[in-house]
Amino acid sequence: MKVEELVNILNADFYTGVPDSQLKPLCNYLMHTYGIDPQHHVIAANEGNCTALAAGYHLATGKVPVVYMQNSGEGNIINPVASLLNEKVYAIPMLFVIGWRGEPGVHDEPQHIYQGEVTLKLLEDMDIASFVIGKEITEEEVQAAMERFRPLLKAGKQAAFVIRKGALLYDEKVNYDNGNSMLREEIIRHITEVSGEDPIISTTGKASRELFEIREAKGQSHKYDFLTVGSMGHSSSIAMGVAVNKSENKVWCIDGDGAVLMHMGAMAVMGAAAPKNLIHVVINNSAHETVGGMPTVAGKIDLPAIAKACGYVYAVSVEDYGTLDRELAEAKEREGLSLIEVKCGIGAREDLGRPTTTALENKENFMNYLAQL
Repeated sequence: MKVEELVNILNADFYTGVPDSQLKPLCNYLMHTYGIDPQHHVIAANEGNCTALAAGYHLATGKVPVVYMQNSGEGNIINPVASLLNEKVYAIPMLFVIGWRGEPGVHDEPQHIYQGEVTLKLLEDMDIASFVIGKEITEEEVQAAMERFRPLLKAGKQAAFVIRKGALLYDEKVNYDNGNSMLREEIIRHITEVSGEDPIISTTGKASRELFEIREAKGQSHKYDFLTVGSMGHSSSIAMGVAVNKSENKVWCIDGDGAVLMHMGAMAVMGAAAPKNLIHVVINNSAHETVGGMPTVAGKIDLPAIAKACGYVYAVSVEDYGTLDRELAEAKEREGLSLIEVKCGIGAREDLGRPTTTALENKENFMNYLAQL
């Protein structure tokens, strides 16, 4: 169905969420219609963040907000749904629009398989009524589902539309660009040239895919790398767990701005622990580029200043390859927790592949390598 039809049925004037590729038509519609407007549309740091933001909107207006997300974000909403929204607590009504990655019977990446299996069950466990929208579903059927949801919302409960792959359509083209010239894949190539045989933990999305293909092109082993194919926002914590237990070895984390924002508290924990051998590289394109390019707020914050306030020994931002190479080399020799923010453009190769090893093989090869250090 056309996304405009869904929006008319939802009949809401406030949307907040975390972008998802399944929901790209909705995200593009919202960006085309509202852009980023705190009164109508906010892209949040994580799904719990947008659920709480939507709750505040309801408290102030009495209206029902819409929260959109990938189904991987259900874990982040469990706490606010159960302890804030639930009818036994504050009875705050809310509509969720959830992209269904890893739907059973639909081929997808490994991090989505189990999440896809439990998507509807988690909603049921949270007492959230749901309706699945696929390509074959008509506008009339969605309208009927919305009519069934209305008394639930009026009673302070929540409901969800779960969106199958290809179910939504939007004709307008939305271009995302930040004016930066550096390319993420080339940035990662420069990192691997300096890191050598040091362990690397890379964040979810295209960064890990590009790291895998760089190793392939160079004929290098993948044993040096842990590809965090899911669990967005947690690669830096994984890297810290490795670094404090391999204190004689440099450990690198290749992170993204959306991931850092999603669980920024991890930076405070790392700063307090201050592992002297950890190098945290944040490739900042100010976008959720892997799922379509929708903006993050990372272009409006001073990430190095945040890192220093959290206790990082050294933090810097770079915008060209020459400065990047110098900072990477100095970080490798430095004793102290370091952050290098790299300003990056939006975009990737159209023929970018995916890892050909399984997640379990990646883990075992990486662990075997760490055991030798």
